[in-house]
Amino acid sequence: MKIIKFEIILKDGKKMQAELFPELAPISVENFVNLIKNKYFDGLIFHRVIKDFMIQGGGMDVKMNEKGGLEPIKGEFSINGWNKNATNLKHLPGVLSMARTNDMNSATSQFFIVTGDASFLDGQYASFGKLSNEESLKIALEISNCETTTHDYHDDVPTEPIIIETMNLI
Repeated sequence: MKIIKFEIILKDGKKMQAELFPELAPISVENFVNLIKNKYFDGLIFHRVIKDFMIQGGGMDVKMNEKGGLEPIKGEFSINGWNKNATNLKHLPGVLSMARTNDMNSATSQFFIVTGDASFLDGQYASFGKLSNEESLKIALEISNCETTTHDYHDDVPTEPIIIETMNLI
């Protein structure tokens, strides 16, 4: 299976390495790779953190302003008629998946990294990659344990911003 590798470099110097699986979710991977190449994620934050569930980023800046400006992509999951990754990439710790609204075809740049057993999301969200090693998972779990608050109408916002300095293909 073809794998595309990338890293998330946080402002505090920590790095998470991950792998993307274009054979399972080609639309999501192509979209994500293009965003990385265009430095879309630079300066954005992990804006939603729920312990033992997931950390979500890729859409908000440090002031909780949505970056936006992107066209949505097709949701690659079974309840939306996509069957390639329905059984291959479960929502278990370390898995990357596209965030979306109630509209199944609304994903743009926001993604989440699973930090607990989220298998109840299988078939409902486009899982498209996973963290590559234990150190990367350890960093994601550290983030998932941070203190959170409510900011305007956003719940589960880290009290101290967790800033994505950049993402690079490796």
